[in-house]
Amino acid sequence: MPSLSFSKLLRVGEGRMVKRLKNIADHVSTLSSDVESLSDDELRGKTAEFKERYSSGETLDQLLPEAFAVAREASWRVLSQRHFDVQVMGGAALHFGNIAEMKTGEGKTLTCVLPAYLNAISGDGVHVVTVNDYLAKRDSEWMGRVHRFLGLSVDVILSGMTPVERRAAYAADITYGTNNEFGFDYLRDNMTHSLDDLVQRGHNFAVVDEVDSILIDEARTPLIISGPADASSKWYGEFARIAPMLKVDTHYEVDIRKRTIGVHEAGVELVEDQLGIDNLYEAANSPLVNYLNNAIKAKELYTKDKDYIVRDGEVIIVDEFTGRILVGRRYNEGMHQAIEAKEKVEIKAENQTLATITLQNYFRLYDKLSGMTGTAETEAAELHQIYGLGVIPIPTNRPMVRVDNGDLIYKTEEAKFDAVVDDVVERHEKGQPVLIGTTSVERSEYLSKQFTKRGVAHNVLNAKFHEQEATIIAEAGRQGAVTVATNMAGRGTDVVLGGNPDILADLKLRKQGLDPVETPEEYEAAWEPALEEVKAQVKADADTVREAGGLYVLGTERHDSRRIDNQLRGRSGRQGDPGESRFYLSLGDELMRRFNGGALESIMTRLNLPDDVPIEAKMVSKAIKSAQTQVEQQNFEIRKNVLKYDEVMNQQRTVIYEERRRILEGADMEGQVEGMITDVITAYVDGATSDGYVEDWDLEQLWTALKTLYPVGIDHKVLSGENEDGEKGDLSRDELREALLEDARSAYAAREAEIDGIAGENGMRELERRVLLSVLDRKWREHLYEMDYLKEGIGLRAMAQRDPLVEYQREGYDMFQGMLDGLKEESVGFLFNLQVEATPAPAGPAASAGLAVAPGLASPVGSGRPAAAATSAPAATGDRPAAKADPAPAAPAQAAPTALRAKGLDERDEQRLTFSGPAEGGGTAVQRSDAAASAESAAEGTRRERREAARAQNKAPKKSARSKRKK
Repeated sequence: MPSLSFSKLLRVGEGRMVKRLKNIADHVSTLSSDVESLSDDELRGKTAEFKERYSSGETLDQLLPEAFAVAREASWRVLSQRHFDVQVMGGAALHFGNIAEMKTGEGKTLTCVLPAYLNAISGDGVHVVTVNDYLAKRDSEWMGRVHRFLGLSVDVILSGMTPVERRAAYAADITYGTNNEFGFDYLRDNMTHSLDDLVQRGHNFAVVDEVDSILIDEARTPLIISGPADASSKWYGEFARIAPMLKVDTHYEVDIRKRTIGVHEAGVELVEDQLGIDNLYEAANSPLVNYLNNAIKAKELYTKDKDYIVRDGEVIIVDEFTGRILVGRRYNEGMHQAIEAKEKVEIKAENQTLATITLQNYFRLYDKLSGMTGTAETEAAELHQIYGLGVIPIPTNRPMVRVDNGDLIYKTEEAKFDAVVDDVVERHEKGQPVLIGTTSVERSEYLSKQFTKRGVAHNVLNAKFHEQEATIIAEAGRQGAVTVATNMAGRGTDVVLGGNPDILADLKLRKQGLDPVETPEEYEAAWEPALEEVKAQVKADADTVREAGGLYVLGTERHDSRRIDNQLRGRSGRQGDPGESRFYLSLGDELMRRFNGGALESIMTRLNLPDDVPIEAKMVSKAIKSAQTQVEQQNFEIRKNVLKYDEVMNQQRTVIYEERRRILEGADMEGQVEGMITDVITAYVDGATSDGYVEDWDLEQLWTALKTLYPVGIDHKVLSGENEDGEKGDLSRDELREALLEDARSAYAAREAEIDGIAGENGMRELERRVLLSVLDRKWREHLYEMDYLKEGIGLRAMAQRDPLVEYQREGYDMFQGMLDGLKEESVGFLFNLQVEATPAPAGPAASAGLAVAPGLASPVGSGRPAAAATSAPAATGDRPAAKADPAPAAPAQAAPTALRAKGLDERDEQRLTFSGPAEGGGTAVQRSDAAASAESAAEGTRRERREAARAQNKAPKKSARSKRKK
């Protein structure tokens, strides 16, 4: 967590900004009478006028007052909602690239209409980022009515959409979606093989709703697209068998606060005995350590019905913040497989990273970024440091009158929940609505059973019923309503006293078959009467609820972050309404167990307090605040650490993605390929002539290796002046290199004539682009795996008094350079060795004669080197392994958008891709889906496979040795 002094420094000038925003709001108000007099068509015509003025040189800042006034009037005509002055201030803060801190119920969703409309005038697109698909769809339909009325196009990105649907959504003036969907589309765009497959059109302006949740809480978890990697499920099952034999504190230790485990020597010995191996930590067995750690974590840190549920033989993650079940999502790095083994269900394949980016680096891509939330001021320094965003507190429209009571702490959880039920029953009987926040599905169901026993009618909003979320939350403010919600469930939906008329009116129209997108005209015609009818129904109820004290928010456990607690409290007391909040805690709560729980328990024991008598003291509040501050500091350090390590990857990713885009856009690669040939030949010559004297050079070996790259046209014996006795004449390294370079260039010119003769003019240029793209993607995937492997063990460098981050930067750079060298070598080999033939392309706009690689001559995708052109046996040159001739399985080549087709080069089979990113509100979750991707046959093998092969080899003699001992 950033220092307090820095936080105070950021507040300097805050007052001036608020004053500036107030002046803008006043100016917008002066224009109201002008726009009110316009007809609907005239108001709609203002959009075209603004676009014309913008293209003529006016800036968006200059257009702001008029555009805001127009959008404000349109909102009133379409939604019967007119922006308050404070909402206009918030909209201006967003336009200027700030975070608008607006309390719950102040109308953040409506506020977003103003900057979205203004920035859409540029035609470069606006992205509105929400925390879940439901809110994205709801807001795009609800607020989209205003934008469509003004002549703008609005669409939404949802999980499960096809690329065609996504492309259409991004082409809209304003696009709604979740942070994960926007980020994954960016990564997918950088995995495509054609410009036609791209869906995004740039990163102009983004408004992030619940910005603290997305940019702070979820920033610990990177976005990862991964594909299947070979991994034996046997080991997960084996370690799931061993894990119950291991006892905590005897064989291993657990740190619940840090969510880490450490294996003791006794535990290692037990595992070695069970597996029949001599040393768990020797190189051949090193992958087994990860299986062991995951098995213990699955046992100690992941609890059934809290962290996950088992349904229909499948382990499904439960979001730790919202309580929602995340169908189709999976933990990373073998953790999900370990839980599957623990629960004795089918173990699904592990994945390998294909593309990754952190949310920090994704959102930095935007030319202008802004956000809104009710709770950002505590994180202002972090938001400024990482994203360059200022936090502007926007005044409330009406004074806040909610009463926040002190925490009550009970000795046991049972006593706490008994007190919660008693309190809720009492308030229910007097007609006061109650919203209860729980931390898990299990606890919400426990409370539900208690209420049922006491005859209290209630609604449960958790993972199993989130489809009814809008209806339940919309009615949570009605007289005597009792709603049990898992923490953040229902976030983004207002709890209005008496009931939410907008949501209820929308639900009523949908039941009649009307939809704001499918049937916009009928929906708009029916909207006003339906809204007035619902408002009349809820008005009397709202007055009764206000007299009863307003909405009572009851928290059953403190969250790690104060912001999440404040968000729960913030559901009450909206727009100056009365309200009340209180947290009920116990010494068994996770936060209390992590910090200072023992001290409090000893005090309660000394006072000899009965279990059902709570304590309420400043010392307790301070202890809780201290615990939350420590967790927030830990989480901030984790986020900073994630960002530091991803900065290394980000620089490499930028280089690769820019090169990829150049290739996709059809850049001429001829000069680049010539440079690659020069670099590769030079490296081969340098490796073979390192001894310095011509007599010591093994030119035979060099020539053998070179023949795997290109058809060498000169004899090394003639070049070196070697006589019949094997004595070589004078030949310098430079002369050797220049002779080979000239020969390689001649061979490449002949190769170009050959390809152009088959595919027509510029056939070679197209082949260059296809080869470079295919090899680049494969090498980048392997590099991501190598970098993952490096990061796993880099922390151990601290034991040698070295900074792990500095070591990661240094070794990561070396590995990146090595990857680029391998890319050059493999690309050159492909360009010389791919045998092509004319083949007709399928009928279509780009149909023409094409090229296909002759079966058996393409290097399989995933191989370490290209196929050999020469029939001679490969040989090593210097430190470089020679190419290996490996026939690819015969299969039809895919149709290319141009005349060129090459089997084995960009052969794309359907495979299951996995999209791993932050779950809503935090945590890590993974979603699996079918997607086209390059098939990886891995003939030469990745490092993972080489390690597994080595382990198998090393285990074989040990097994025979053990069998001999047994005999």
